[in-house]
Amino acid sequence: MSASDDLYTTAVHAGRASVRALGKHAPPIDLSSTYPFDDMDAAARSLTELAHGAATAETPVYARLHNPTVARAEQAVAELEGATDTVAYASGMAAVTAVLMATRTLRNDSATPHVVAVRPIYGTTDHLLTSNLIGIDVSWANPDSIAEAMRPATALVMIETPANPTLDLVDIQAVVDQAGDVPVVVDSTFAPPVIQRPLEHGATLSLHSATKFLGGHGDVMGGVVSTSDADWAAALRHVRVATGALLHPHAAYLMHRSMPTLPARVERAQSTATALADRLQAHLAVQAVHFPGYDAAACYTRQMDGPGTLISFELGTYEAARAAVEAVSLITAAVSLGSTDTLIQHPASLTHGVVADDAKSDHGITPGLVRLSVGLEGADALWNDLEQALEACVVAA
Repeated sequence: MSASDDLYTTAVHAGRASVRALGKHAPPIDLSSTYPFDDMDAAARSLTELAHGAATAETPVYARLHNPTVARAEQAVAELEGATDTVAYASGMAAVTAVLMATRTLRNDSATPHVVAVRPIYGTTDHLLTSNLIGIDVSWANPDSIAEAMRPATALVMIETPANPTLDLVDIQAVVDQAGDVPVVVDSTFAPPVIQRPLEHGATLSLHSATKFLGGHGDVMGGVVSTSDADWAAALRHVRVATGALLHPHAAYLMHRSMPTLPARVERAQSTATALADRLQAHLAVQAVHFPGYDAAACYTRQMDGPGTLISFELGTYEAARAAVEAVSLITAAVSLGSTDTLIQHPASLTHGVVADDAKSDHGITPGLVRLSVGLEGADALWNDLEQALEACVVAA
């Protein structure tokens, strides 16, 4: 599958409506930390409005409250997501934290917010939910038992699809139906908005680590949350102002610069990923391949426009996985994903090393699981590297 012509066009022009009016072709970077004012009363009004979640005001006052470069990047993501608002943060985990903190400001009582979450989910998100760092009560549920896990204090349902690192798919619409009036947040980092738009399937919030596909070049940290719920958008901005988690303007510029190539990058990489998944599935050293394109569930074709660029595969033992990861030469052994180059890593010890052992074993994060993020290199060159790495894993086993 490929992105539609409309998405290609949107990706090129999103968030740039104000640029031509400025007499520019490339969006400028505003690095001001503070903004002078002539009218102190107007500045005071603006500060109060922005501090409580307004998207704009008469004057920005201070960069922690508002930055035009960040605002343009946010608008670009919102247009791709089909959302009215996007709020950008300094990292994906800052975005996750803001969502969880916002559940407190949106409730009208003093009860500890309750979150229903589905595993597997990104390891640090799992850790944040279970560590009680921000006073959230969490219940873990299977995708089909969310309704049973709900309580009067439930403020949020949190899922990730495709899931990190097993690439399990969760039916967004089915989760929304179970959640009822409770908002659903989807971590859609593995499926950027050119192939999945959770708001179209009833989710209230769509979250991405912008460090991945949206940045796309391994050189920017960021996180974004998109929504068409005005109360949520205001609450998310309120948390960002109060916690100082604003995305840096230079990072916003890099992210926005990468938007026009997002559909082409994803289309190219997922075509290669499909070819590699087929070859991995046929290799004797590989016990199982996890790839959304192999998922026969109806939700795949209903909520995704392509399989994405991530593959996970099972090599049986930690020793075999380590040997394969350490043997690559063209492929880069590193965490993260969605970059122009192909990355390989070992989830159980790295991205999900902070997750409890029983939670890992219960949800398919085995010692032999390896995760591959396919980049823009040639399929044959990548396969040659993988094949020799798999030979090293056979020797290790």
